[in-house]
Amino acid sequence: MVAVERDRHPRDMNIRRSFRGFNAFSFLFAPSKRDQYLADYVIREHGRGRPLEDVLADPYVRNRSTPEQRARLLERADLVEAIGGHTVEELKRSLDGGRTVAGARS
Repeated sequence: MVAVERDRHPRDMNIRRSFRGFNAFSFLFAPSKRDQYLADYVIREHGRGRPLEDVLADPYVRNRSTPEQRARLLERADLVEAIGGHTVEELKRSLDGGRTVAGARS
């Protein structure tokens, strides 16, 4: 048993240790830098006193995101915390009010 341990090179052990705790798919669940920049912009502009609806309609945000990305932006915990859950919920309701669901009856 001791002879087997001697055959392992120390470098091989270091390589195995370096991958311990590493998730090869973590990039799939991490927000992109673009999302982070947009969230920072929205938080900063809202902090300056602009209404959230105006910030989301800003050309900077519209040119750098799709409507789906802007809706997903409202789901970010850091943005909801900074702006306030009540404000975000009101905006979601106003955005959903303009859409009609296929198959829905009036």
